[in-house]
Amino acid sequence: MQTVLKAPTARREPKTLEIHGTTLPDDYGWLREKTSPETIEYLNLENAFTEQEMGSTKEMQAKLYAEMLSHIKETDESVPYRRGGWFYLTRTVEGLQYSLHCRRAAGPDGTLDGAGAEITFLDVNKLAEGQAFMSLGGLSVSPDGNLLAYSTDNTGFRQYTLHIRDLRTGEDLADQAVRVGSFAWAADSATLFYTTEDEVTKRHDRLFRHIVATDTATDVQVHHEPDERFNLGVGRTRDERYLLMEAGSHTTSEARFLPASEPFGEFTLIAPRVDDQEYSVDHRDGLFYIHVNDAGENFRIVTAPVATPDREHWTEFLPEDKEVPLEDFDLFKDFFVTSTRRQGLPVLEVYPFLADGSKGVPQPIAFPEPTYTAGAHANPEFATSVFRYSYQSLVAPASVYEYTVATGASLLLKQQEVPGGFDRELYASERVWVTAEDGVRIPISVVYKRETFQRDGTNPLYVYGYGSYGYALPVGFSGSRLSLLDRGIVLAYAHIRGGGEMGDAWHDAGKMMVKRTTFTDFIAATEHLVREGYGAKDRVAIEGGSAGGLLMGAVVNLRPELFSVVLSHVPFVDVMNTMLDASLPLTVAEYEEWGNPNEAEAFGYMRSYSPYDNLVAGKYPAMLVKTSLNDSQVMYWEPAKYVAKLRTLKSNETPLLLHINMDAGHGGASGRYDYLKEIAFDYAFLLRELGVEG
Repeated sequence: MQTVLKAPTARREPKTLEIHGTTLPDDYGWLREKTSPETIEYLNLENAFTEQEMGSTKEMQAKLYAEMLSHIKETDESVPYRRGGWFYLTRTVEGLQYSLHCRRAAGPDGTLDGAGAEITFLDVNKLAEGQAFMSLGGLSVSPDGNLLAYSTDNTGFRQYTLHIRDLRTGEDLADQAVRVGSFAWAADSATLFYTTEDEVTKRHDRLFRHIVATDTATDVQVHHEPDERFNLGVGRTRDERYLLMEAGSHTTSEARFLPASEPFGEFTLIAPRVDDQEYSVDHRDGLFYIHVNDAGENFRIVTAPVATPDREHWTEFLPEDKEVPLEDFDLFKDFFVTSTRRQGLPVLEVYPFLADGSKGVPQPIAFPEPTYTAGAHANPEFATSVFRYSYQSLVAPASVYEYTVATGASLLLKQQEVPGGFDRELYASERVWVTAEDGVRIPISVVYKRETFQRDGTNPLYVYGYGSYGYALPVGFSGSRLSLLDRGIVLAYAHIRGGGEMGDAWHDAGKMMVKRTTFTDFIAATEHLVREGYGAKDRVAIEGGSAGGLLMGAVVNLRPELFSVVLSHVPFVDVMNTMLDASLPLTVAEYEEWGNPNEAEAFGYMRSYSPYDNLVAGKYPAMLVKTSLNDSQVMYWEPAKYVAKLRTLKSNETPLLLHINMDAGHGGASGRYDYLKEIAFDYAFLLRELGVEG
């Protein structure tokens, strides 16, 4: 007879922290000991209990996995793009977990017509052999096309090792560097600049210069960033004239430049950092084009001569629009493209350059649906007459278009094929607005299957949220999501404050000392959807991950009766203990997002919503909490402690499950098939708890 496991009970080891006249208790801090056999034993018990409790869904998981797999074109390729004398693309092959990176030499006229034979220059499946996890951090081909710099992580801790491959032989050189972040080639194709992270905080704080085929131990440190709020990054301007070294915090940035043809020169500062001012840089025809929020939070574009790039020599090129946030711009030889947001939706406009270097009349790129995601695609070539962009929506699969500047026409290059009988006309999407408690209107994107939707409050409802870091929640297509839609679930994505849907102002309205707005917005959105008949009040599921997991914990503490099911991924729930530990990755830099709890006022406010610290005895919805042992962003012990504490307080019989991926990091499984199985697991839990038949 098989032993029936009881829900694990974590040992209590009461400890307290006295701060700001307040006692902060923590009974489960011992779970931080990652190498402790007791910790690993407890996590394994949690996994075993979850496996047992999900045993009744095994058939459903298999069915869901098969369904989702049927909607994926397993053998596929991306749209080739040109860089230099080559066309680059990625391939997936049925049965293989990871992508193949390939290229073809451009034809005699520089086009894909007559291009050379395809060469696979990096097969991630081979890198993953013998590894439980494999993630490609980045890759960059040298200007002469002969060398490839790439980085890999085989633990999930986002700790990347830099490699250099000779593309003429297919062999990796001996050159390796560890804890590498960004990297960029100089024009000589023999010098590579790269950043590295601090061993404890994982902050990218140093820039090195490496000469190919030399010992990386002799690499010269070019720059060190001492301010713990800032991370370093290195890159190139699109015209490849300059290397850029950028230092940025959550609210402030500065950049330095170096001619790519002078790799042993000194980086020159463009403009010194000013608190709460951010700028990014590109180059064209002797001028730096600078995207900056010095004149207002919606950003503008200024230009500056390369010889005198400081603020005193900035000339306004595109003024700030007080109503429309300017998120980014893409600069080319003969035109530039702005990415803005109107009513929370992305807008792309193409500006031709006139003969005197001034901007011409903008040409907007039209998008047909009420809610969607669009943005620049791969556009590495500076001298080009076309602009590639991506588009997708809740009902339209991902597509790549090529826009011809001279004619204003868009050509569809590829729309992702969705096998398995997908018909977009069977589904509908809406843009819904709800008024928050302070009168601000919050957008919600909704999708459902037409034949199963009745706006009468009977459908099961799923609501997803994030609302942090100024991240605009994308409204994209998901083949996996069809398994929920086809079973009559209405799906909604709440674009709450703290995100970036309305620019920096939207972010600022949901961070620091007004962070609770994020949570009340989500509650208001859910209540509105139920009140307006989009879903049944007793069949509401919610999901969020990372900072969205903080959202899950906070709203459940505020309104546990509003939700039936919660999926919480790698949740940031132990806010106080994490933010009071400056030795942890991200903590100091995060003060600009959450506040510094070493300051009494910030401490009191953060403690008022920290999910772990605000758990109380009572009834809670069914919850599946997921984490990964090697997560470097939200440490595994946060959700583990949260579940352990909640088990001592929860008074009803709804499931409370914790699942720990013992071989992955923040994003879960790295292989595409393994990741799909994780989604099937989540959906099986959700469907069971909502009472939806398979």
